[in-house]
Amino acid sequence: MTIAEITAKMIAFSEGDQHDISHFLKVWAYARTIGQLEALDDHCEFILETAAILHDIACPLCRKKYGKALGKDQEREGMILGQAFLKDCGLSPADLERIIFLIGHHHTLTDIKSIDHQILVEADFLVNAYESNLSTQAIVNARDHFFKTKSGTTLLNSAFNLPPRS
Repeated sequence: MTIAEITAKMIAFSEGDQHDISHFLKVWAYARTIGQLEALDDHCEFILETAAILHDIACPLCRKKYGKALGKDQEREGMILGQAFLKDCGLSPADLERIIFLIGHHHTLTDIKSIDHQILVEADFLVNAYESNLSTQAIVNARDHFFKTKSGTTLLNSAFNLPPRS
């Protein structure tokens, strides 16, 4: 499947929830932008973009099952839902495993060892910071503690009119 086909399938899966659809499309756009600015190869970019589209696949289930969509619940439930969602998409076992790993770690800010994971975390934060109306200090703190890519940092600074790192 192509990114466009996966996106269309995810929109249908979202059953008209405009917030969820808007969120994953914004995260996908930031992830794609950062990935391209960081010069990811086409294969890594595909993995990243697929994970970005599916990263919050478990939010509706978590809201129903737990009353809210906490990060750790999203990660755990998302791995199961992502596996089922992608089973007929023609992905190699290695690609499927990687995408499921990223879905299952998109709120994990420690021990990030790969560029696709780093970019997904940064892209999701960029959107969550706006949607959650985070304070400037909270955004600067996040930038200074876990933003690692030059492109993600530049986008965060631009999007929130932040001064450069000191």
